[in-house]
This record gives sequence, structure tokens and C-alpha cells, in this order.
Amino acid sequence: MLYIKRQIMRPPQILALGGSLLRPEESENRQLWLGKLRQLAVHIEGNSRKLGIVIGGGLPAREGIELAKNVMSNPDCLDEVGIAATRLNATIIQQILIEIGCNVAPVIPHDTNSASELLANYNFVIMGGTKPGQTTDAVAVTLARDCSAAECIIATNVSHVYDKDPNTFPDAKPFTEMSIDELIEITGTERMAPGQSAVVDPVAVNIASVSNINLAVLDGRKVDLIEAALDGEEFYGTLVRS
Repeated sequence: MLYIKRQIMRPPQILALGGSLLRPEESENRQLWLGKLRQLAVHIEGNSRKLGIVIGGGLPAREGIELAKNVMSNPDCLDEVGIAATRLNATIIQQILIEIGCNVAPVIPHDTNSASELLANYNFVIMGGTKPGQTTDAVAVTLARDCSAAECIIATNVSHVYDKDPNTFPDAKPFTEMSIDELIEITGTERMAPGQSAVVDPVAVNIASVSNINLAVLDGRKVDLIEAALDGEEFYGTLVRS
């Protein structure tokens, strides 16, 4: 079990939500997950904290990119399709929180500088992708850098960083704690192809390394794990120290 130590008067916290988390297989699970996410938002705002949330594209992005591949091959153009999907997902979360009266920025920023400025006036800023060549993991780590946050939480659909793909290798071993250099050995630092996925985007890993940002990788399907990590409490996952 791992802890992220909270500090008094800390900067805004940054959370990357994988787009797959918005599309659980069963609609009942999706409703429960969104309900718990709203409860988490109330908890965050009730403690006068600020949170930047960066949403991935998930299934809409993959389907859009796959469709576009039939008529074009430019990776930047394909990335733009994925970015549009991330902003759709961001709008869903934004409107869900606005409906319950949370202090949410009324716009979806298209760059991390704008998002950082909005966090001065709002408890929540929700955004998606920004530009081709960067996944939303990379956007989240960049936002953490721009907000002077010490860490970035990567909530995905796996519980840990593994030494190899657990879907392919049954003997894959999870890390509970590792250095950023060890993570780089697994992910590399090169840009992924449009629609490709990894437990942590290599570009994000590189930004975290250069900017000395710790990463917490956890199973975002369990909102209580996200809450524990944000609260600086015990959480189940992988802590990556820069």
C-alpha cells in the first residue's frame, strides 16, 4: 500500500481519467461510477480544493480514428479526430458536475496554460486533448507541471504498471513502487500511433521525468482508489517516483 503525502496550501491536483472509464460494459456500472465521481467532486470542493481533470477519448476516439483511417493516413489528422472525442467526454463530465452545482469552469480549455489560469477561479477544470502527438496522459502531466503540482494521478483500467503486458503474459508482475527511469525502460519515450494505448503514455513519462513529477497509476474503475490517492491516503496501485 502506498501514500501520497499531502501538503498544506498545496497547488491544484491533477487527475487523468482514461476514456475507457466512461464506457463500462454494463450501463448500470457506468451510472454507479458517474454517481461516485460526483460524490468525489462534492468532497473535493467541500474541502476547498482544486482539481484539474483530463479525460481520454476511449471508444469514441478509437472508432473515429478507425473510420478515418479508411480515407486518410496523416497521423496528425487522425490525432485530431481522437482529440475531438476527448473533448466530447470532457463535456460530459463538465456538465454532470455543473448540474449538481459544482464550481466548474464553463469552458473546455484547449491548452494547459488556459486550464492552469482557470484553476485560479474554479474548483474544477475539465479538459481533453490539446494537440496531435500527445495523449491525454501527456496533457495531464503537462498541466501538473504548469500548476506546480508534485504529482499526477493516472486513473486507467488496470491496477498497476506491470513489467510486461498482463493480457499477453500471465506471469506479468505488478510494481507497487518504481522510479521514473524504470518506467521509461518499459514504455520508452516515443510518440505512440493514433489510437494506440499503453498503461502510461511514453510522452507523458518523458514529461514527468524532465519536470520531476511523481505519477500514481491506479484502477480508475474504483473511485474510492482515486479518492484515497487525492486525499493522500493509502491506495492500491503503482507509485512512480521522479
